[in-house]
Amino acid sequence: MKKFKQIADPNDAKMPLAMKNYVLLLVGLCVIILGFVLMTGGGSSSPEEFDYSMFSWRRITLAPILVVGGFAFEIYAILKRFE
Repeated sequence: MKKFKQIADPNDAKMPLAMKNYVLLLVGLCVIILGFVLMTGGGSSSPEEFDYSMFSWRRITLAPILVVGGFAFEIYAILKRFE
């Protein structure tokens, strides 16, 4: 049975991305998830009453900025070349 080849150098020229790229991708993914978590909630338990908390600054402004910023950071993390 063959064993998988161990990668000695984390910045191997055959690898499309360096280890730093993967760390940055993970950070960007966490920011995107945080943005979606901040968007949740604000609904009313009864359909007869209206709850204005769904229009809070956190859900309308902060969360979409985090999501779009996270996606922009993901693009940067993919395109950045570490030597």
